[in-house]
Amino acid sequence: MKFRLLLGVVGLLVLAVAGASANGARSGAYTCSGGSIPAGEYDSLTVTGTCTFAAGHIQIDGNLTVANGAILNDHAAAHATVRVTGNATVGPGGILGLGTYAPNPAHDSAIVDGNVVATHPVSLYLGGMTVRGNLVSTGGGSGPAGPFRNFPLKDDTIGGNLILQGWQGGWLGVIRVIVGGNALIANNASVVTDDGSPPPDTDSTEIMTNQIGHNLICRNNTPPAQVNPADGGQPNQVRGNKLGECAGL
Repeated sequence: MKFRLLLGVVGLLVLAVAGASANGARSGAYTCSGGSIPAGEYDSLTVTGTCTFAAGHIQIDGNLTVANGAILNDHAAAHATVRVTGNATVGPGGILGLGTYAPNPAHDSAIVDGNVVATHPVSLYLGGMTVRGNLVSTGGGSGPAGPFRNFPLKDDTIGGNLILQGWQGGWLGVIRVIVGGNALIANNASVVTDDGSPPPDTDSTEIMTNQIGHNLICRNNTPPAQVNPADGGQPNQVRGNKLGECAGL
């Protein structure tokens, strides 16, 4: 009788563990060539087409890769929370949207534990999120012949350095961002406007209401870096030095 009872208990435990494994199973490496990425847990995520996030929570236990020309969550439009334990990379012509642009976000609508590195992206739409490492974007943009594209970094926390250089598009801004290290904004240009007027967009290169742990450096931007009171901008709080165009900001 005791032996039968023990077998029954073991059987129930096996069923319980199997059920838990089935319900919480990870989906391994996931590649999206188009459409919606379901909520769930993945070992890595690679985007090769135009994709967005389904509602819910998406956990990426590894790296997030947006391939050349691919688009993930354009304009950060999806209502999903995202956690990336590795790095997020964006290839030439790619677009990455993470987080939210809702008012007064808590900086946790998306979290990247590593770095965000973009090479010649069309744009990054990063709002209300945290990057524990560095955020580095070099080159890219829609260009003078392309559509009017924004590059809005708003209400983010960046644990390391922020480097944003060589982007050419419509409007660019770094607003209410907390940077643990240095911030470098250089050689960016507004080369297209959304109303048919000649560029640059005079509101572009808004670098304002930020908290910078070390130095804030702004050089060779068109238009020059500015604080725009009409958009509610306030001077930047910088523990180190304000250099270049940002010397008075």
